[in-house]
Formats: sequence, C-alpha cells, structure tokens
Amino acid sequence: MLNRRDAIKLGSVVGAALIFPTKQLASAFSDDPPEVLPFSLPLSIPPVLKPTRSTADTDFYDMRIAETELEVLPGIRTRTLTFNGGFPGPTIRAQRGRAVVIKQLNGLPGPATVHLHGADVPASSDGHPMDPIAPGQSRVYRYPNDQRAATLWYHDHTHHLEGERVYRGLSGAYLLSDPVDAVLPLPSGEFDVPLMLRDAKFDSKGQLVFVPDDFLNRPTVLVNGRPQPYFEVKRKLYRLRLINGSNLEMFKFRLSTGAPFLQIASDGGFLRVPAVRQEIDVWPAERAEVLVDFRSVPPGTAIALQNVAALSENKRDILQFRVGDKGSWSKPEIAIPSWSRTRIPLVRREIPGWPANNPLRGRATKTRRFVLRLDLASGQFVINDKGFDPNRVDATIEHGSTEIWEIVNDDAALGIQHTVHLHLVQFRVLDRNGKPEPAYDSYPKDTVRLFPGDVVRIQATFDSHLGRYPFHCHFLDHATHSMMGQFEVVPRR
Repeated sequence: MLNRRDAIKLGSVVGAALIFPTKQLASAFSDDPPEVLPFSLPLSIPPVLKPTRSTADTDFYDMRIAETELEVLPGIRTRTLTFNGGFPGPTIRAQRGRAVVIKQLNGLPGPATVHLHGADVPASSDGHPMDPIAPGQSRVYRYPNDQRAATLWYHDHTHHLEGERVYRGLSGAYLLSDPVDAVLPLPSGEFDVPLMLRDAKFDSKGQLVFVPDDFLNRPTVLVNGRPQPYFEVKRKLYRLRLINGSNLEMFKFRLSTGAPFLQIASDGGFLRVPAVRQEIDVWPAERAEVLVDFRSVPPGTAIALQNVAALSENKRDILQFRVGDKGSWSKPEIAIPSWSRTRIPLVRREIPGWPANNPLRGRATKTRRFVLRLDLASGQFVINDKGFDPNRVDATIEHGSTEIWEIVNDDAALGIQHTVHLHLVQFRVLDRNGKPEPAYDSYPKDTVRLFPGDVVRIQATFDSHLGRYPFHCHFLDHATHSMMGQFEVVPRR
C-alpha cells in the first residue's frame, strides 16, 4: 500500500499528466536555478501603504497592478507581477469602523481583479472572477471593515488566470485591527510581523516558471519574497502573522528547538482561548497568528521556522531567527522556555457575535452537500461533477439564513488534497469525519483543509450583503481548472 506522501506524489503526477501535455510537464524539470545558500538573505518586511487622503471615517489609497523586474534572487532581475511594485505587495493596516477605498489601476495587458480574502464586503467590491478591470482602466473597491480584527490578504482573482497571477506575485497582507485588538497587551510596531509564504520554481536565468498543478517541482519557499531568509529579532515577544499565499504548498510549522507557539488567532480573528501548539497546519489561503517569545533566549542563538510537512529536505527550514544584537550564529540551538513558565498576555475569553442577536445564527435551516474530485475523463477539478460556469448559481441563499455545508474530498484514491474557501463569510467547522474539530481549527474560519477522503461540515450565517459570490478550492491551480462554484444571497421572501 502507498503511504500518504507517495499517494500525494502519485495523485499530483496523474492529475497533471491528464491536464497538461507531456512536453510541457517535462519542461518544468529542466534548467536548475542559481543556487542561493540557506539563510544568506535578510527577511524583507513589506512597507505599510500610506493613504493618499483620509476623511473622518475613510482612508483612500491608490494602487497599480503591473509587471515589474525585481531582485528576488541575489544579483538577478526577475519578472514579477506586482501591486505598487512590491513582491509581495504593500501591507494595508486598516481599522474596524474606518472604511478603506482603494483605486486599483490595471497596468497589465490583460484583465485583472482584486479579491480581499476573508472580508465581509459588498459583491461589487468582492473581486469576482467575472468582474474584471480592463487593461489601462481603474476600479474602485470599497471595504467597510465592519468585522472583528483579523489577518486578511488580497490577491488577483481573474477567471482562469488566478493561479498563475498569484504565483507570479499578485498578493499582499491586509491587517485589520479593532478596539479590542488595540487594547490587548500584544506585540505591536516592529514586533508585529506579517510573514507571507509561498512556493516557487526558478529557471537557470532566475525567472519564475509556472506549470499548473506542479507542486512537486516548486523547490523554493519564499518568505515575504525572499528564499529561506534570516530574521534578526530582539529578545522580545513577537506576534507573527503566518499567511499561506502559495498555490499548492502545505505548511506544518514547527520551531527547530521544539518550543511551542501560542496561537492567538485563526483566519478570521482571535480564538476564544489561546492554544499552546507544537505544530500548526496552515494550508493554501489559511492564516494563523502566533506569539513567539525570544525574551529568555541567549543572544547569538539561531532558531529555524520549519515546515515538517515538506516533501523535500531543502524546503524544510524556511526562515531563521537570529536572536539578540550580537553573536556568531553558530551556537547550538537552545530551547525557548515553555509557555507554562513564561508570563504571556491573555486574549479575550470569548468571541462576541457568535451566536449573535440574529435568532437564525447558530440554528441551521438548510444542509447542502458539495463533493470535490478530479474528473479523470476531462482532466478538470470539479464540484458535484460540474466545472465552473459563470452563468450557473449553485446555491441560492435567503438573507439571514444559517446553513450547514457538508464538503467531501472524493479524491482519496489519488491522494489529492483540497482547501475550500467561501467568499463573504467566516464560518465554523463543526466536525471532520464525524469528530469535532479542535477549537483552534474550528472558528473563525474562511478556508478549510480537506485531506483525501475527508468529510467536513461547516456552518455559516449569510446576514450581511446581498449578491453573487464564489466558493472554490484554494489550491489555486485547482480553482483555475474549474473547481469553483457560486452562491447568491437574495432578499428574504
């Protein structure tokens, strides 16, 4: 029998071979990239975008989508797609109760869209794949920011192009604060750090190579656009915002010392109770906020952030923390004190708003079932045996309704994983294969991971905006090749 790793590899190769010509697949395995020594480059922190103007309740921004040549690998200019010339794009820091209005200018030769992942926004500003900005034109997106503090992210969502567009760089962090977040004793300023991680392959000239569904041959992990960088940290408490912005790479984060993380938030905001965790799964599009305590670590200590789920050894160590102001960085690793012996800030004990005053929230009135699989005959990834059709609505939902969606990964035989993302809402994961999901993985979520054969039930309340929104696999190469549907929220009859 195949083990899980072998099944993953077999499933990926079979799926890719069905969809893409053999010659195209073979090209992905040619031309080794220039070698970059691990931990030889400093971590880059994307700049925080400044408003072009502000009013009493709104901040206005201008952004430009364009192809840009940047130094991703040392001494080489790599063609990338960027927001405001950044790889990843600039970080936007927003506040609950203050709207953000962004004018996006499309400087690409083809259409573009921008989706704010995890945001509760009107359909007109959701960045639907079929609602593009024409080349040379601009579009205004309005984000009300009427939701709890959360680590969100923005990315291109152009129909049939989202996989390649995000792969080539069109993504960035959007960090939403609220009054509760602002008064909690959490690290801030330079100690509050977004880390956007993603997979990539470079050719011998240092250019990005994109072959759909080829995660077995994307040997480089980039952190904020740098391969295996180092991060010089002070002997302080850090808040790290882990964002999986990759198309296909799955992360199971661990510190090389074996020290724990304190997870304080999931996709859509704070956990009800912080969770002490040795390892944290973050699959494509998922986020996790963690505290890491370097206060008792001797200067000169080197600690690696690892991906223990990496399918190759060169992708295991992805970021090196260098602790203190001085040191040769050659000292043996020293364990960080456990949280049980360290004073840590406590976050809120309960999540306001669940259940809320709406009597339907928390009481489901309808159950739907969605089956995800690779259709071997067509080579498409499908939902309920259907590929994406922009003219079809797969679920019509009355405003204010609470529903349970049963999501099935029917690719057990091929060993293919999926993640499912619903636009517009944060949901609760009720159970997985009949067993309750751990609290740190259950709520608030907007993306849920599915191992081969998994049956996962989620519960969501659709009580904010009306309109048509996508739901899809956020292994973006799967979504590009048709694993996407639509739901429409309509007025209550």
